[in-house]
Amino acid sequence: MHHLVDGNGRPKVTLVGPGQAGDAPMFPHLMRHLRVARRGRGRTRTRPDRVRGDKAYSSRAIRGHLPGRGITAVIPEPADQVGHRARRGSRGGRPPAFDSVDHRGRNVVERRFNLLKQWRGLATRYDCEDDQVPPGARV
Repeated sequence: MHHLVDGNGRPKVTLVGPGQAGDAPMFPHLMRHLRVARRGRGRTRTRPDRVRGDKAYSSRAIRGHLPGRGITAVIPEPADQVGHRARRGSRGGRPPAFDSVDHRGRNVVERRFNLLKQWRGLATRYDCEDDQVPPGARV
């Protein structure tokens, strides 16, 4: 399961993907479905102020996509990426900006997952076969 939630833990987008697939390939699909209503009149927003993600979303493609749309990425860098960059020396480039204080707000997403995992039918998929849920299906 992949979620985009607001700052209060309310789900904005929920997608169900195959269990063996990675998180990063689902990110563009999540962003494509995002709609944030404005207070008052106007078109719905499709661009959040920031994205707080875990290390699974730390890829060059995602880190390049977000700033291009004016979105702040608050995603920690995995140890293997730090090592690769260090081995390349000065050619490895600078580490990506990371605000550890802002990243503490990511616990809202984790609490949302914990709440959903309490529902047995969703946590273990008792009520459907694997071939009945297409990859990227919207819940």
